[in-house]
Amino acid sequence: MERPREAAPGALVFPVLTPTLPPATHTNSYALGGRQVLLVEPATPYEEEQQAWLAWARGLASQGRELVGVFLTHHHADHVGGATFFREALGLPTIAHARTAKLLEGRGIHVDRQLAGGDVLDLDGPTPQRWEVLHTPGHASGHLCLHDVESKTVVVGDMVASVGTILIEPSDGDMIDYLAGLRRLEALEAAVALPAHGDPIREPSRLFRAYVAHRLMREVKVKKALEAAGESSLDDLVKVAYADTAEELWPIARMSLETHLVKLEREGAARRLAPERWAPPAR
Repeated sequence: MERPREAAPGALVFPVLTPTLPPATHTNSYALGGRQVLLVEPATPYEEEQQAWLAWARGLASQGRELVGVFLTHHHADHVGGATFFREALGLPTIAHARTAKLLEGRGIHVDRQLAGGDVLDLDGPTPQRWEVLHTPGHASGHLCLHDVESKTVVVGDMVASVGTILIEPSDGDMIDYLAGLRRLEALEAAVALPAHGDPIREPSRLFRAYVAHRLMREVKVKKALEAAGESSLDDLVKVAYADTAEELWPIARMSLETHLVKLEREGAARRLAPERWAPPAR
C-alpha cells in the first residue's frame, strides 16, 4: 500500500493499520493544507504504525510546513487509537466535537479544542483552504465532516466508505440523523469525498444517494419481517430481514436491525415490548 499519496488537491492520505471492522483493515489519516497543515484521524493504536505516522508528520514539518492540530472525526477506537500519543509526541492540540470530547473523557483522551457545525478552519498556504465544519451525527453523535468549497472536497470520516460498510449501532447511532446527514452531503455536490476507509470517492453524491436508497430498502425488509412475525425477538427478526446477508455477519446486522426498529418506533411503525422484543404498531 502506497503511503503517503495525494488523495485530492491539497490533501495527502496516509493509511494505517487499525482494529476496524472487516473487510476494511486500515483507517485513512489525511494531511490537509499547503503551508499550514491539519492532520486528520490519529487512528492507529499499533506502535510500529504509530512510528511510521509520526515520521510522516515530522517529515511534513521538516519541509517548513506548520502542523496546526490533530482532528478527530469521531470517538470510535479505529479513529482515535493514536490520539494521545501523537498529541504528546508532536505537541499539537486535538480537535473534535464536544460530544466526542465527552465520550473520550473516560478513555484518557483529551480534546483541546471543541468545534461545532458551522465553525471554519482556515489553513494558510499558496492555495489557502477554508474548511467548513459539518456536524453529521448518525454513525456517531459527535461525528464531524469537513468541506472545502473551493476544491469541492469533503472529508467524510465514517459517513460512507469505499471498502467495507458503515455500522449504525443503537447505543450512539441514529438512523434518522444518519440519513439526514447523507442527504446533506449529497447536496454539497462535491467533486471528491475522502473517507476513513478505502480510496477517494469521485463524484460522491451518487454514492450518498445509493447509501440512502440501500438503507431505505433495508427498512422495508425490516418492516415486512416485523409485520409478518408479529411479536418477535431481534434474533428471529434478523434471520428474515437480513436473509440476504451471510450468517456470520448477523451479530453486526442485529445492531443495525435494532437501529432501524428504533427509527420505525419513532415514526409510529413499530413498538418495543422489551429490550429485545418488538411488535408492529397497535391497531
